[in-house]
Amino acid sequence: MSAANSSTRPEPDRLLVEIADYVLDFSIDSSVAYETARYDLFDTIGCGLLALNYPECVKHLGPHVPGTTVPNGARVPGTDYVLDPVKAAFDIGCTIRWLDFNDTWLAAEWGHPSDNLGGILAVTDWLSRTRTADGDPPFTVRDVLTAMVKAHEIQGVLALENSFNRVGIDHVLLVKVATAAVATGLLGGDRGTVINAVSNAWLDATLRTYRQAPNTGSRKSWAAGDATSRGVRMALMAMTGEMGYPTALSAPEWGFYDRWFGGRPFSMQRPFGSYVMENVLFKIDFPAEFHGQTAVEAAFTLHPQVRGRLDEIESITITTQESAARIIDKSGPLDNPADRDHCIQYMTAIGLIFGELNADHYEDETAANPRVDALRDRMTVVEDPRYTRDYLDPEKRSIANAIQVTFKDGSSTDRVEVEYPLGHRRRRDEAIPRLIDKLRHNLGTRLPPGRVEKAVALAEDPTRLESMPVPEFVELFLA
Repeated sequence: MSAANSSTRPEPDRLLVEIADYVLDFSIDSSVAYETARYDLFDTIGCGLLALNYPECVKHLGPHVPGTTVPNGARVPGTDYVLDPVKAAFDIGCTIRWLDFNDTWLAAEWGHPSDNLGGILAVTDWLSRTRTADGDPPFTVRDVLTAMVKAHEIQGVLALENSFNRVGIDHVLLVKVATAAVATGLLGGDRGTVINAVSNAWLDATLRTYRQAPNTGSRKSWAAGDATSRGVRMALMAMTGEMGYPTALSAPEWGFYDRWFGGRPFSMQRPFGSYVMENVLFKIDFPAEFHGQTAVEAAFTLHPQVRGRLDEIESITITTQESAARIIDKSGPLDNPADRDHCIQYMTAIGLIFGELNADHYEDETAANPRVDALRDRMTVVEDPRYTRDYLDPEKRSIANAIQVTFKDGSSTDRVEVEYPLGHRRRRDEAIPRLIDKLRHNLGTRLPPGRVEKAVALAEDPTRLESMPVPEFVELFLA
């Protein structure tokens, strides 16, 4: 006869405590982190406004029930919606992620830490408008930047040595955890309340089959919005006194570690600080899954040599890292934009043919161009073990790809190798001016020129920006 399970409530898992203590007590003193967060904030909002030009994104936005009004609700940049903070977090997060153009973090797990801005901006705008109505001071943009640094850190440090995708879990779980943590802190939760919210978030593991062939689909474009809104929901519930699950991770048999990680606790390479924001990756010139960014840069370099000889190409070799080979090496039909922007062969073909890549290139009109699949059919993807090692090396974190084209007459191009993409920290000085160009373009698709230039000037003025009340900042981007 088996022994009965003990119902004694245990102490919370160590990681839950560490996350709560970090959110509530850790002081960010890194000027590099705040500078990077400032550019990240504007870039993320710009990506969201650009996505509003795509009807498939816009159809997800607005109140669940048309005509619903929320007093002092949160606003969605680029629109006139005023929503409750949970739905606003979804809408902001959905627009941010739709075009696969916001920041990226690559390690054993990957993801997009700025996805958390959906929850952060919704909560701080709603609370600030409520506070102001009651005569209390609002949050400032400095508070938003601090929350961004901490959300980035929670998501990114957990991703360093723990591969959730290998057990079939989507990386947006980490968005739920990070948003739940920082949102509860912004709401005024204490240590126990943050622990309760975060423990509930860990219970929300989501399958990633919608990112993988043959099921790749548009859910991957709204999954981050769903995740950050879910984090806000967990935070709000915790603030009402909703209970948590102290050993959500470590409970024998039913905890996360036993169910998903074979009983192995998470490996924590470093304590929480500001490392992730300082080293986050930006997508500068084009939207594409980040493991293939350097392949596209290499394709751009080769474009002048091959554009007049596309019909003469015999083969194309793409040399890459293990992660790219596992998740974006695809053959066969690609049925939708979400499938195409996660295919290294597709994005490389576009770069070779056109010498550029933008969101429209993933739409059906370009995909129907017979030259695209003709080039894809000639491609071979191979892993270079050195690329894989350098990808995982914390001192390098390269995302290398190389491309070589061979023609039917036996001649070939040079083998073009790009180890660090433009958005990497090692190329930050080169990237920031072009990030501002990207911001100007993206905002200009939805806002009048005067407001675009006001926003660009604010992005370069940290003193004025950080003291600005959140509602005033959000108003700059409203329709």
